[in-house]
Parts: sequence; C-alpha cells; structure tokens
Amino acid sequence: MARQVNKVDKPREESLKLGVLTGGGDCPGLNAVLRAVVKTAINDFDMSIIGFRDGYEGMILNNYISLDKRAVSGILTLGGTILGTSNQADPFNFPILQKEEYIYLDRSSELVANYERLGLDGLIAIGGDGTMAASARLCELGINIVGVPKTIDNDLFGTDQTFGFDSALVTATEAVDKIHTTAQSHHRVMIIEVMGRYAGWLALTSGLAGGGDIILIPEIPYDVAEVCDKIKERNRQGKNFSIIIIGEGAKPEGGDMVVKRRIETSPDAIRLGGISHQLAAQIEGLTRLETRVTILGHLVRGGSPTAYDRLLGTRFGSEAVRLAADNQFGRLVVLKGADVKSIPMADAAGKVRTVPLNSPYIAIAQSLGISLGVSAERLEELAASAAKENVNRDAEEISS
Repeated sequence: MARQVNKVDKPREESLKLGVLTGGGDCPGLNAVLRAVVKTAINDFDMSIIGFRDGYEGMILNNYISLDKRAVSGILTLGGTILGTSNQADPFNFPILQKEEYIYLDRSSELVANYERLGLDGLIAIGGDGTMAASARLCELGINIVGVPKTIDNDLFGTDQTFGFDSALVTATEAVDKIHTTAQSHHRVMIIEVMGRYAGWLALTSGLAGGGDIILIPEIPYDVAEVCDKIKERNRQGKNFSIIIIGEGAKPEGGDMVVKRRIETSPDAIRLGGISHQLAAQIEGLTRLETRVTILGHLVRGGSPTAYDRLLGTRFGSEAVRLAADNQFGRLVVLKGADVKSIPMADAAGKVRTVPLNSPYIAIAQSLGISLGVSAERLEELAASAAKENVNRDAEEISS
C-alpha cells in the first residue's frame, strides 16, 4: 500500500503549491505546456508554482526556480524548454561518476525528502515513456503526480497523439520536400532517415505527406528485394528517381535494428541510427543506381512549435492543473479523439504505442502505390499474425 506523502487536504481558501518539470528528450511545445500550467494555476486557483531544472535531476538535487506569469511570458513560441531536461535522470537508477566510472544509485528517497521539505501538494511531470515509468513508481511512494505526454515519436501508450509530434512531422515533411528537387535533378535514389525509435509514426506520416515512394517502418520488417523492385519499376515508368523514408528503428526481415551507440547512463541505453547507410549500400549493389542518405536526426526536435502543438500543449497543461486541484493524482492527461481526458498513469507506464498494421495510414499508402518494403501478401500475413498476438495478449490480461 503506497503511503501518502502530502495529501491535498488543504481548505479551498488556502493556496496549493505545485512543482513542474520537463523530462526526457526535448521537443517543441514544452514551453507551451509550462505557460499553461503556470497561468492556469495562478489565474484559476491562486496556486504557487516552482519549476525543477533538468527533469527529475532537479528534484533530486533540489535545483528549482519560482515560476510566475512573468517567468512564462513570451515563451509560447519557443522550442525546447526553459527548465532544461534530461533523459538520464532516473531517480531509481541515477548515474554518479566515480573514478571515471559510473555507479548507479536509488535516490528516490532524496527526491521524496525534498518534495516534503518544499511543502509541495503535487507535481506535474511532462515527459515521454521514461518519465512516465519513473512517475508511476514515484506515485507508489506517495508522491502526488499528474503526467503530461510528450514525445516527437508519438509512441506514448494511452493517448491518440502527443504534443511535439506535429511539429516534428512538419519539419520532416519539409525536409522530404526539399530532397525531392535534388533527387530529380541528379536522378538518384534518396533515403531520408527520421527518428521515432521503435514506432513508425513519424516515418509513415512524413512519407505520406511528403510524397515518398517507399516508406519503411519498424513495425514492418522489409525485404530489400521488394525495395529494389519498386525502384526498378519506377525507372521502367520513366521516373528516374525514388524517395525512401525510413524510421531509425526499421530493420530487414530476419535482421536487427542498427544501434548507433549505447549510453549506459540513460534508462533507455540504446541509441538507434544508421539503418539508411546499410540500406543504401544494398540498393547500390543490387541496382547500380547512385543512392544518397540524409539523416535528419535532432533537427526534427528543434524549432518553434506548430499552432497545433501550441494548442494541444496548452490544453494538456491547463487540464493537468485542474486534475491536481481536484486531487486527481496518479493520472496521465491524454487526447481521445477531439477531447482531452485522463487515464491512470500506471496504464501507460512501460508500454509503447506502435503503428497497428490495420492503420488507415498503411491502407492509404497501399492505395497510393507506395511500397512498404514487403509484398501485399506478406503484409496480410504480418497483420493477421499481429491480430492473433493481440487477441492472445488481451486474453492473458483478462485471466490475470
């Protein structure tokens, strides 16, 4: 049974005190959420707000600043986060450098002590799956937390969309648009690699929006022969260039994802990247066509948030404060259809939202003649297998 560290039982006329932090990788829209949190808390509930620097590291090290309306003035259009962030600050496995080597310590008790010492009534944690996994565990220790889903990968379970995704999609699509002209001019095969980790949302949607010819995502292991056949087919039709959009987590059938490096201090140590170079070498060897690679990398994380992400982040931030005011902790703000709602944070922790093989986006790609790196028959087999696995998983969850 989780103990309650600081239950919100103050009289309504007594001001509540909330903390807020941004964890994980940065993305456009974080500042929009912070602005909404601070303004809603002050204007509607007369709360006081402090912001922890660099995610949960700030709570562990007691590094924070006071946030008022002046502090968040003018930040709506800014990318990144004014609080800073970290994807290596797991309170339960916190890295400490000693004698040129890292050791890992559980510093959650220090975090709880600082939470109590500051007299906080609750915390709003803005982040992706790593931040939410840590937040769910901290809720079990009694910390009052409301989660706000953030990631350019759009892979957080429980919400139809995360803020930050739309901005990354626009950036990736603009890059695909620009690659088109050089591909046409030089009659080349051009491969654009985008982030997304183990989910193909960014690759699939930017490929559709940018008019890609071949889209390769982690959910559909590709056949190099099918990819080359599509390129050759286009050449026979007089189309002497091809655009391939590939997610960093894509892999050939029977092969593995390409790991760029490992960061042992991070909760998710694997850093993907470089599959496009492997594919380019194979295409050149099989088709004798010049193939060039562009890896967008962190470019898609930067820049000003789109209007959509500003609105979604604002809605999420305002709703998070209202949940805190209503003592609805241990919940994650989510988008369901057109509505902002909330679900238990534990329901989303540790789960990844990947592209389902019955997604309308996949069906549209097929209708447009876009290759997904496999034959139509093979895709049907994969979809049937995935559907069977989902049924078995649901049955196991019900029985347990």
